[in-house]
Amino acid sequence: MPSKSSVRRRQALAWLCATALPLLARPAAADNTSAPRIVASFSILADVARELAPAGTEVTALVGPDADAHVFEARPADGRRLAQADLVLMNGLNFEGWMERLVNVSGYRGTVVVLSEGVPTRQAGRAVDPHIWQDPALMRRCVAQLASALQQRWPAQAAEIQAREAAYLRRLDDTDARIRTLLAAVPRAQRRVITSHDAFGYFGAAYGIDFIAPQGWNTHSEPSAAAVGRIVRQVQAMGVRAIFVENISDPRLVQRIASEGGARVGGTLYSDALSRPGGPADTYLRLLEHNARTLAEALAPGP
Repeated sequence: MPSKSSVRRRQALAWLCATALPLLARPAAADNTSAPRIVASFSILADVARELAPAGTEVTALVGPDADAHVFEARPADGRRLAQADLVLMNGLNFEGWMERLVNVSGYRGTVVVLSEGVPTRQAGRAVDPHIWQDPALMRRCVAQLASALQQRWPAQAAEIQAREAAYLRRLDDTDARIRTLLAAVPRAQRRVITSHDAFGYFGAAYGIDFIAPQGWNTHSEPSAAAVGRIVRQVQAMGVRAIFVENISDPRLVQRIASEGGARVGGTLYSDALSRPGGPADTYLRLLEHNARTLAEALAPGP
């Protein structure tokens, strides 16, 4: 049986087909701006695009801050934004499974850049973990691919894009070094963490942290009582010191596991979306460093 969320998404896309396409077929109103337009599927990709795109480029995200791209439901306005875009970006790996259908519905005929192409992934059978941005080394490859796509789309600004790419990669490397310094104070045996869904596997592989989650790589369905009970027993048996809330998830599940397992809630981690502007993770680089600092503070050896 399909999940309720998948049924809702199909209904939303059907509604979009019925309502957005007639609107898109109408002549567009006069546009007084010639600024290039990039539409990204979610907030993290949009932030990276803003760093690399030529000055004056308008970059927007379909799924905004603190929102869950796994269960996003499109609106007619999203189709119109895509139709007016000069370039469209998506993660791929079925992270935003609705994206290809939405692009088709919108009538967009330009290039769709899938940033995960060619990036090595974590797999379980035929399933693939889509959260590649949680590893800065993998994001380096995505940045290079995005910079190449931007130069192909706007060749006259190639030198500017190359300079932006180089500067951003230096900042990414600096962030990676700070993360390693922060986590160096935590003994490897204490690097065990519970989160709402399994979004941090790449981060864990990169920095030596064991992440355990009651939900898998997507948030389409609620975990079973048996899965929650299994996690509670793991918390008790492994001596997990801290459990973390995600910015895109209902905190009640994590709070229940903490209460029943005898652990404490160590703070909020940002998994699939940035925080709102002015928040602790309102850029991709700040997201990485915030998560590392939150983990290090919660897991550091006590007196």
